[in-house]
Amino acid sequence: MTNPAHPGSEPPVTAAVPDIATLGRRLDEVDYLADPGLATALFLSLRLPQPLLLEGEAGVGKTEAAKALAEALGTELIRLQCYEGIDAAEALYEWNYPRQLLRIRASEATGAEIAEEQLFAEEFLVPRPLLRAIRHPGPLPAVLLIDELDRADDDFEAFLFELLAESSVTIPELGTIRATHPPAVVLTSNRTRDLHDALKRRCLYHWIDYPSPEREVEIVRRRVPGTAVDLATGAAAAVRRLRDSDVQKPPGIAETIDWVAALEVLGVERLDAEAAERTLGSVLKYREDQEQIAEQGLDWLVGAETRGD
Repeated sequence: MTNPAHPGSEPPVTAAVPDIATLGRRLDEVDYLADPGLATALFLSLRLPQPLLLEGEAGVGKTEAAKALAEALGTELIRLQCYEGIDAAEALYEWNYPRQLLRIRASEATGAEIAEEQLFAEEFLVPRPLLRAIRHPGPLPAVLLIDELDRADDDFEAFLFELLAESSVTIPELGTIRATHPPAVVLTSNRTRDLHDALKRRCLYHWIDYPSPEREVEIVRRRVPGTAVDLATGAAAAVRRLRDSDVQKPPGIAETIDWVAALEVLGVERLDAEAAERTLGSVLKYREDQEQIAEQGLDWLVGAETRGD
């Protein structure tokens, strides 16, 4: 497939990421370690192109994957954070009502008539993330991150179908706007509710799991430069024990990074029970979870391997 604007040339995305290995290397260069499955999913999403739905436990790197993709491509990241009650006006566009009112008053003052279509012209349009992504000038597409879609309601999910299927949006006053450079869309979900099958049919899908112990240590040392191997290994091992326990909010990779960063600030070189007790709030964010783990004894949490027994 060639770029219509430059006959005989490769599309910019193809030139930027000719293969999975190149994309993986570029992600690595921005300190995001993607396993082969995720790198393949991101590559196919770019090249097909097709939206990519990422699911997984909170804190495993879904949002960071989209951020890293934009950084690796050298393109703009446009983020839409979803929440209960979000609607089209907040996601797509809204009209600048104060400016419209000023125009009406100015017309009344001069006695000039103003037509309705003049009030709903481009100059009064305030673009929100979805419209900004559709209108991105290129040449590389923007990365559109629709974050935590499971927090939004079913109506908003259905509202996205046109964008996901056709890279276009419809504004009643202006008509349908189609993307010249369709955005690379990444949707994330923590599975607080099931997303509709109709949305999933429009997307590629990838589940991001917790990384292997070795990979988690590598991620931590990338994000907290200068961290000793022993400290990163001990913290990662302790976090794995927390995930295997029955805490109500198992910590993700983000919490492991926060914990190691806190330990580094305190000058801790090797995780022990005392250091864990002082910094437990960096990795467990519910009081009940902290109390439960403390009752079991923090020697259990840090483990013999981290105490050097």
